[in-house]
Amino acid sequence: MQKDRTIVHMDLDSFFVSVSRLENSALHNKPVIVGGTSDRGVVAACSYEARAFGVHSAMPIKLARRLCPDAIIIRGDYDRYSYYSEVVTDIIKEDVPVYEKASIDEFYIDMTGMDRFFGCYNYTSELRQRIMKETGLPISFGLSENKTVSKVATGEAKPNGQKQIDFGNEKLFLAPLSIKKIPMVGDKTYTLLRSMGVERVYTLQEMPPDLLTKVLGENGIVLWKKANGIDNTPVEPYSERKSISTEETFEQDTADVAFLKSLLVKMTEKLAFQLRSDNKLTACITVKIRYSNFDTHTTQSRISYTSSDHTLIAKAKELFDKLYERRMLIRLIGIRFSHLVGGGNQINLFEDSEEIINLYQAMDHLRKKFGNAAVSRAVGLKYNQKNKSDNQ
Repeated sequence: MQKDRTIVHMDLDSFFVSVSRLENSALHNKPVIVGGTSDRGVVAACSYEARAFGVHSAMPIKLARRLCPDAIIIRGDYDRYSYYSEVVTDIIKEDVPVYEKASIDEFYIDMTGMDRFFGCYNYTSELRQRIMKETGLPISFGLSENKTVSKVATGEAKPNGQKQIDFGNEKLFLAPLSIKKIPMVGDKTYTLLRSMGVERVYTLQEMPPDLLTKVLGENGIVLWKKANGIDNTPVEPYSERKSISTEETFEQDTADVAFLKSLLVKMTEKLAFQLRSDNKLTACITVKIRYSNFDTHTTQSRISYTSSDHTLIAKAKELFDKLYERRMLIRLIGIRFSHLVGGGNQINLFEDSEEIINLYQAMDHLRKKFGNAAVSRAVGLKYNQKNKSDNQ
């Protein structure tokens, strides 16, 4: 195992709330909830003041109002969050050798080797101060030899703090903490482990790895390693070119715009489902067409971070209308999502209605169970019907 790594985890504190407070100082020191504004909405994020009343992410707004009657409930603003996320990304990009943008408000930085020039902890402290000074946003960080321990350290440093775990002390640092602090322990795993009498990390550290493997499968050994402060996962250099895409070449060139748009909808749905399955968001969409004479044209647009079908479909259609000017026969159409980051679950809670969120979850469940084509919008049927008739 590599012993000389220095990994930093940086996380913007209550990011959605903090951005809202930048733009409205009256929200400072008040219980603030970000999410759908109707009673059928869901909490996407909340301030520490609201958390003190038991409010948490993914809670129905109606219940949150009951727990915290004085809470100020505001609608999520994709555009502002995306803007400030990019500002912070640009600052980090200028100052560090390798960074990974794990989500819209979360970063990993590999500082390995920089001790010969600066103290890594002092350097990261200066970077944190610069981010706060230039953006006005609170940010916390943890520093250790790996990603897991650094992420947990950030959680312990919040709100608006910093923490270093000295090399060799990883296991000791983790031992007294709740098993909920381990990044991969979700609600189901937590419930299962608690039913086994496991509450603190030190119990996981002492359990035989084989036992955890029997209970949790392959994840058992991964969890045991994380509990013991072992994580060799590298910092993946962030690239805005990272993307997913799909395209289709037709057996017969076509100028049927209704058919082309129905195919575009179907392709966009497919990629959006892939984003949500991977808990990813996209901030850039590209549409591509190739004419019958093989001329190929693309156009793209930066968008606010999203993985919602209806947002992406509307933008895809808009780009297609801009691109398809020559009214010639088309032999290929394609779409690409790029500038991908993690964190899709929280952003998707901005939908005004709990029913919309539940609808996406239900559709995705059907697709995972029966295949990508199991459910789609009615407009996509035109593509299915034409495709079927062409093959008869």
